[in-house]
Formats: sequence, C-alpha cells, structure tokens
Amino acid sequence: MTKVLITGGCGFIGRHVAEELLAHGYEVRLYDAMIDQVHGAAEVALPKGAEVVRGDMRDADRLRPALSGCDGVIHLAAEVGVGQSMYEIARYVGANDLGTAVLLEAMLANPVGRIVVASSMSVYGEGYYAMPDGTLLETVRRRPADIKTGQWSALGPNGEPLTPHPTDERKRVDLASIYALTKYAQERAVLIFGEAYDVPAVALRLFNVFGAGQALSNPYTGVLANFASRLASGERPTIFEDGEQKRDFVHVRDVARAFRLAYESDRAAGELFNIGSGQAYTVSGVARLLAGAMNLPHLGPEILGKSRSGDIRNCFSDITKARELLGFEPQHRLEDSLDEFVEWVRGEVVIDRGAEMRKQLEERRLVS
Repeated sequence: MTKVLITGGCGFIGRHVAEELLAHGYEVRLYDAMIDQVHGAAEVALPKGAEVVRGDMRDADRLRPALSGCDGVIHLAAEVGVGQSMYEIARYVGANDLGTAVLLEAMLANPVGRIVVASSMSVYGEGYYAMPDGTLLETVRRRPADIKTGQWSALGPNGEPLTPHPTDERKRVDLASIYALTKYAQERAVLIFGEAYDVPAVALRLFNVFGAGQALSNPYTGVLANFASRLASGERPTIFEDGEQKRDFVHVRDVARAFRLAYESDRAAGELFNIGSGQAYTVSGVARLLAGAMNLPHLGPEILGKSRSGDIRNCFSDITKARELLGFEPQHRLEDSLDEFVEWVRGEVVIDRGAEMRKQLEERRLVS
C-alpha cells in the first residue's frame, strides 16, 4: 500500500487531502508544527487512520525520520497571508523557502517516488487583462499614485480601460508580495529538484480555497473565513478598496481531489496547474452572499476605500490545463456550498481578530 507524507497535514487543506487519500486506499502520515495562529488552543479533529508527527519544516532531524517508509510527498506546509508576509518577512521566508529546502535535502537521504507542492495564484500578481481591441496584457501593475486617488482599476499603457480576463499557466509571474515570492520559490525549488533527480514533481497554483475547517480566528486565512468571523461576531465584513476586485473561490474538497489526481497522473510530472473554480466573483458580492446565507443581510460589507500593500486587483483562473491533463473538474460551486459552510460556522467558537489585523497593517504603514 502506498504511503504519502503530507506536510502541513493537520491544517485546513491538509486534513481534506488526507481524507481524500485515505478514501482511495492510501496510507497517510501527517507532519505539522501545529502553530497557534493556525490551530489555536482547540484540539484539531484529524482523519481516522492518519499517523501524525509533530515537527517544524526546518527541523531536519525531525523531518528525515518522518519521511522514512513514505513513497511520496504532498507538500502543503507554509505560512499563509499576504498582508502579514509584508512585515514578518523572515518568518515567511524561513518557514516556506528554508522549510522546502530542508525537505528536499531530506528526500536525498530518503528518496520518494513523487512530490506535489502547493503553490499559489498570488505568483501571477494581476491576472490577464484585455485591451479594448481584445489584445491580452500579461504584466499589468497599478500605479501607486492612481491607487491613492481611488483609481482602483488597472489601466492600459495610455490610460485605456481594461477588462479582467481568465488567467492560465502561460502568464509570466509578477510577484507583488513577500508571500508570493516565497510560494514561487517553493514551486520552482520542487520542480528543479524533480528534474535534477528524476523525481516526478508537480506544482498546483491554488486560488482562494474555502470550506468547513478553515481557521476562523486567524485573520490571515481565507477571505470567506474572515467574513464569517466578522458576521458571527455581529460585525460587518471589512473590504479594502471598493469591493469590486475579482477572485476565484474553489472548494477545499475539489482542491483535495486535485492533489490526488496530480499525485497519480503520469502526465502531470514536471508541470504546474491552476486549481480554481474557473469562475470570477467580486469580493463584495461574496460578502453579501455569505451574509444572506447566515440570515444577516443587514450586515452588508464595510467598504474601506483604502488599499493594502501587496494586494492585487483581479485574478481568476483558466483551468483548461487541469481539465485536460488531470481530469480535474470542480464539483462544489460557491453558491451551492454556503449553507454547508454556514452550518459548520455555527458550531464553532469564533474569535474575530479582523480589527487586530488592520491595526497591525496600519501601524506598519501597509494601508493607505
């Protein structure tokens, strides 16, 4: 029976990946540092049948024996949060990039048959945009001077209005945050290692993952969890800029299935894939949808009209490549999954730390 080591395996995505693999006959070992910001003081419900090893990714003496007997690795362990990465730089680079380097060196002593690494849509920066004549632009950046005047939308070279367009894997990266930088380093390190040592390696660029089990008390976790924390505390969700920025929301069970498909597919070796829903949602629209699902429609989003350093305006996925090579097809649309999500939220203890996050960013002049 195949045994897979899942780094970050006790986290939100890791637990769902473990359940997916266990349901398909794999043995699973979870390696996780169990940091307080993600897991809190509450005991985490882990999948039955999963073996657990607690340890930091940078601890080679702990990581090497955790690899022993494993046939492959799904590497999820990472610090996550665009805003926080802009001031806790050493923490993010250390956990994400040094942690990946320690893992790859450990794999030299304990060879495995394949590895799949979690990357992020953040590596794209802004997604594709279309000019009025239909020409696609792949490297668009908003000017800070425009943002300060409330010109939130990206403009063309001569001030032309641009239309957001689905982004595929051919778009060149454009790193706008320390978090994005570390995720790109993770994916490149794994793919370079795989090519050098003839280990099938795959990188999955995840878009905004949502679902039951997210850390509701971690203000640097997913957008939907942040909104749910605010609403459950009787507060309005807060949104930077004007709320019309567009994102792609993909259910965690779809993501878990994508990891299994990528692990199993011979055609995936050496490739990277977008894993999203292929749908675009405005952030303010999502806040209103969730408020309605929680029977709190009067708690509409608070639009801050301020920008946050490291944020991008629009990015949503083209998942054609994952469909064609992995057989990946999203099965859980955001609109159809909110009732289940809300039911889970109502059974959780919620601590809203959104105001604390904003204060930390403002004190470091990362909000303007």
